[in-house]
Amino acid sequence: MALSKIQIQQLRDHLDNCKNPLFFFDDDQDGLCSFLQLYRYKKEGNGIIVKTTPKLGTVFINKVKEYRPDKIFILDIAVVEQDFLDEVKVPVIWIDHHGPFERNNVKYFNPRISNWEDNHPTSFMCHQIVESDLWIAAIGCIADWFIPPFINDFKKEFPELIEKPYKYVGDIIYNARLGHLTRIFSFVLMGKTSDAMKCIKVLARINTPSEILNQETAQGRFIYKRYEQINKMYEPLIKDVLKIVEKTADKLVVFTYKDDKSSFTSDLANESIYRFPDKIILIAREKNDEMKCSLRSSKIILPPLVEKALVGLEGYGGGHEHACGLNIKTHHFEEFVRRFRGMV
Repeated sequence: MALSKIQIQQLRDHLDNCKNPLFFFDDDQDGLCSFLQLYRYKKEGNGIIVKTTPKLGTVFINKVKEYRPDKIFILDIAVVEQDFLDEVKVPVIWIDHHGPFERNNVKYFNPRISNWEDNHPTSFMCHQIVESDLWIAAIGCIADWFIPPFINDFKKEFPELIEKPYKYVGDIIYNARLGHLTRIFSFVLMGKTSDAMKCIKVLARINTPSEILNQETAQGRFIYKRYEQINKMYEPLIKDVLKIVEKTADKLVVFTYKDDKSSFTSDLANESIYRFPDKIILIAREKNDEMKCSLRSSKIILPPLVEKALVGLEGYGGGHEHACGLNIKTHHFEEFVRRFRGMV
């Protein structure tokens, strides 16, 4: 169920009773679709994509001072530092499905608090609140590898986006037109934060998925063109990754690459685990002196293994049971891989 009826009404009241909200959201499709739904409902405020780090800390206080909001909404961000919450002087609403964590000075809505196994994406909860933009909610849920309870309503409204009765979410992502939309939403978040925000502002004005897929409007053509630019960089990488996965006899497959501009680790890891579900996939992008990684497995629970392998090393990581993110100093990466390989 995710949010209860009481929680839905509380969150709707929070949205209705503010004039200048500031939305912080994660830099994946679930975070983006969560923001788009609330922003399109409210039609006021500003959005900040949390792109440089997987947590919301005091480095973002300057943004709060710049926009001077009367309320802050945090969407799909796994870790919010207590120092940030202590410095903020306006109400903070945090909607998420990671953790959960204990924090003060925040109204925290997370279904895992009452049911640890409840993993409804944040975009699903935002749809419960606003009850509009079904197509945007569907993109966020499917991209987070979650088939939402409203999928049959979606099929009735947009039958051309899921042409067959696919059983698994991966089949939708990699075979249906709805899956093509999840890739588009992922790729427009790539590159510089300023470029991503331009695309997000355009997406906020798009009313139907056909505007993008069929390039029916100027806004839709803008988004699709950006997707095509990024896809030209992605295609050679995924071909290389899949070749290595296919040739690797070990259960754990490690693929590393260098790129200062765009992070494809999550997309590469997701497609690899879909096509080779018996493997454990670790995709690492080297940037500056860090390895920024995505880790996937369809069989083992990853977070406790990642936490154990990181002990004493300069790095941090976490996430969902079968999908984790990881940042670690380059000089400690090989040691992490050695430890992790020994546990799987």
